[in-house]
Amino acid sequence: MQNPRKVQQAATFIRETLGLSHPARLGLVLGTGLSGAAGSLDVLASLPYADIPGFPCSTAPSHAGSLAAARLGGVPAWVLSGRFHLYEGYDPSEVAAGVRVLAALGADTVILTNAAGALNPQFAAGGLMAVTDHINMTGRSPLTGPNCEEWGERFPDMTRAYDPDLVRLALSCAARLGLRLERGVYAGVPGPQLETPAETRALRILGADAVGMSTVLETIAARHLGLRVLALSCLTNQNLPDCMEPVTLDKVLAAAWAASADLGRLLAAVAAELPNC
Repeated sequence: MQNPRKVQQAATFIRETLGLSHPARLGLVLGTGLSGAAGSLDVLASLPYADIPGFPCSTAPSHAGSLAAARLGGVPAWVLSGRFHLYEGYDPSEVAAGVRVLAALGADTVILTNAAGALNPQFAAGGLMAVTDHINMTGRSPLTGPNCEEWGERFPDMTRAYDPDLVRLALSCAARLGLRLERGVYAGVPGPQLETPAETRALRILGADAVGMSTVLETIAARHLGLRVLALSCLTNQNLPDCMEPVTLDKVLAAAWAASADLGRLLAAVAAELPNC
């Protein structure tokens, strides 16, 4: 169930508690193992999620669980270090709470980052991918229940869920920085278990290039609100169904951390060139 009152209360508390007028129109969500990208941030003030009324708390490993007013690439930004997942027991509206609070704080563009397994055999572990589309395999939606007309229409269009102009900007910035940035379709699954070889093969047949346990529900909520979305995946491992290697959380976190510096450079470059931010 969507709860506009809770979202507005959280946004008001954040502004009043931080005691600053932060004109940020950019929101950033840092995913699993990607806190190293925070080195590109100039943090002005921050709050733990636990202090924000009605706000969920991150329980996933490596998720710091804090909101910051910061500057990224010289641009004011609201930053969520950590997110919420279905596998933690949260419902879709709680999973989308972070994005909705970012919008209530004034963001009109969000950059979502995540750790994902590469399904496309041409994509290397440790690389980065700009999400061009997604497949929602969770069976859930943050828009279930009475629609909040104040946020958006009942049946939002999803033909361009990930803004093509932002994808092109990210590709241009990556090329200038000498970084390889893949483009692909992200399959969102509920988790927390990782995929079997048969599931991996099925997702690839469906057209997915990477798979993860986040981002999709946040994107749906963001588009419902009219936000522009850019999503960047850190490809932490290769899911090759005919020769799959066992995957552990430690390996995923290590790969994400190793790539987070490059991700941070890319995020700063993209932010610096965002129009109207």
